[in-house]
Amino acid sequence: MMLRFGFAWSTLSATSKHIAQARLFTGSPLRKNSPRPVLYYSRCTGLPQALQFCQKSVLASTRLFWDSSRSSGVNFFSMASGGDAPDRSKTPKHTNRLSKEKSSYLLQHAHNPVDWYPWGQEAFDKAKSEDKPIFLSVGYSTCHWCHVMERESFEDEEIGKILSKNFVCIKVDREERPDVDKVYMTFVQATSGGGGWPMSVWLTPDLRPFIGGTYFPPRDSGRRPGLKTVLLRIMEQWQSNRETLESSGERVLEALRKGTEISASPGETLPPGPDVANRCYQQLAHSYEEEYGGFREAPKFPSPVNLMFLMSFWAVNRASSEGAEALRMVLHTLRMMALGGIHDHVAQGFHRYSTDSSWHVPHFEKMLYDQGQLAVAYITAYQVSGERLFADVARDVLLYVSRDLSDKSGGFYSAEDADSFPTVESTEKREGAFCVWTAGEIRELLPDIVKGAKGAITQATIFMHHYGVKEQGNVDPAQDPHGELQGQNVLIVRYSVELTAAHFGISVDRLSELLSDARAKLAEVRRARPPPHLDTKMLASWNGLMLSGFARVGAVLGDKALLERAERAACFLREHLWDEEGERILHSCYRGDDMEVEQAASPIAGFLDDYAFVVCGLLDLFEATQRLHWLQWAEELQLRQDQLFWDSQGSGYFCSDPSDPTLLLALKQGIASTSRCEQIVPGP
Repeated sequence: MMLRFGFAWSTLSATSKHIAQARLFTGSPLRKNSPRPVLYYSRCTGLPQALQFCQKSVLASTRLFWDSSRSSGVNFFSMASGGDAPDRSKTPKHTNRLSKEKSSYLLQHAHNPVDWYPWGQEAFDKAKSEDKPIFLSVGYSTCHWCHVMERESFEDEEIGKILSKNFVCIKVDREERPDVDKVYMTFVQATSGGGGWPMSVWLTPDLRPFIGGTYFPPRDSGRRPGLKTVLLRIMEQWQSNRETLESSGERVLEALRKGTEISASPGETLPPGPDVANRCYQQLAHSYEEEYGGFREAPKFPSPVNLMFLMSFWAVNRASSEGAEALRMVLHTLRMMALGGIHDHVAQGFHRYSTDSSWHVPHFEKMLYDQGQLAVAYITAYQVSGERLFADVARDVLLYVSRDLSDKSGGFYSAEDADSFPTVESTEKREGAFCVWTAGEIRELLPDIVKGAKGAITQATIFMHHYGVKEQGNVDPAQDPHGELQGQNVLIVRYSVELTAAHFGISVDRLSELLSDARAKLAEVRRARPPPHLDTKMLASWNGLMLSGFARVGAVLGDKALLERAERAACFLREHLWDEEGERILHSCYRGDDMEVEQAASPIAGFLDDYAFVVCGLLDLFEATQRLHWLQWAEELQLRQDQLFWDSQGSGYFCSDPSDPTLLLALKQGIASTSRCEQIVPGP
């Protein structure tokens, strides 16, 4: 089977130079290692006193830095995880325009006391006609701090009145409109040095940003400004100092246009491919963490793009020491991830990232794009090494997706939340509640004495030993600043089956049977727990990634059922996310209340990611099945991608339609943006 590796290169090096020249503030940290996000306070010079609670902005604005509350040090990020479903047992007091939307994230805000608009002309016209600034709030349905900000601020009647009276409030699902998110995240990152979700940006009526940040607490705490204070000060400055705000924002925007412009100069000679690949290898080798694998200390993301690159590098350089080292890094990282708590040992699949260096305590959210790319990475590692563990993990991932993220139409849902109610009686969600265990729960579930083992040993004793379960819980308090995991255990494989079997005096086969039986019993208990929120939005790009996963794993393992599932996914894409008349991919569709696939009233046209990942998935499916029509459709989509996104003057692909007048930047940031969220928001 042919292995294909694609690379997209971009640089924003010029941006930092332009932005650095425009910055007006110098800041210093208030404090570090807080259990809650911490504001970085600033000393401002030459700016209105009313806005001197911000840090290092090019504007008189509210630029904030936050400590990561699930990792040590300063990370400048917000976090992602679960959301609360509305209480349908009582009639909502408020209902806004978002109630007519399809996005799970927008619907979660449909009953806020805020006059929310979706992104669109109605909101833009209102801002212009009333000459009001726009408050743009961007997030997604499985984003923990998006929901914290909703509960604290957007459900607050006083804050809701301030927002609705003085701003045109727009809510955007970043997964539904990645083009909008990229433009304003570029602004926030450039003016703050970091970014994350929820993203909060204030715009002029013609959509130009002038202030940006991420999560804001509702009210002041010590020297930290709350959202109410931020809003009041922006209102004041909009009335008394509007020209300065607008001109400062315009200077930043112009710097961003120059800094993000990527084009090939006439006659320019590109660096040789092997030299570029070697430089990438050196960068990854420098950041590699030897003990547990991965490419940073903490938090750790799976980063399948890096892993696939290193296997490609090995394939070309297998005779060299660098090639051997590249393969060693990949295989060790994949093994440690498979053993760690980031891997769901009971219900399969991978969580989004680990908050520690040992892959133990994850952020429990599960994303479709991770599953698709990790399935490919693990099956490729199996092809390269012949190590059965990798094939088993690849199949394990697809089992999870087939069971929990699959729609009857053949499509795949976007994500599963991190937060859920611990019990049916609970009124407050907790992160990881669906996945963690107390020692007492495990002893109660696995009380049987194991015949043949040394002493009167129960199945629970063996299971707890193998998976590192402790009476007091196995989560380091440093990874649990809010106390949500006290006394709980995140399963992590601590010993090989050989060592565990020898420790208890039983055979490896017998141990494997006992562990498998125990996991099945735990899975049955988990099915009775309140499930986390499921985002049933179906995206063309992420479905394309998952199509590749099923096609590649099915082909390598010779599994007809997996290949049939891949073909169902391709048929879904053709039926529900391909506009035959307009000859275009549609970005998203949704599971309706009647469990049928629905489309938005104004369908969202596909972005570069959608075309690129669907084309890749179709090529993988053609290789696996040799059915010509999949290749023909891939060729058709590739031609359409070239027509829509190729820059005929500067070369390279734009991420979205460069002719869209509502997008202030025409960005070329690489087609793998959905898989590189960790570079923007490693939150806690």
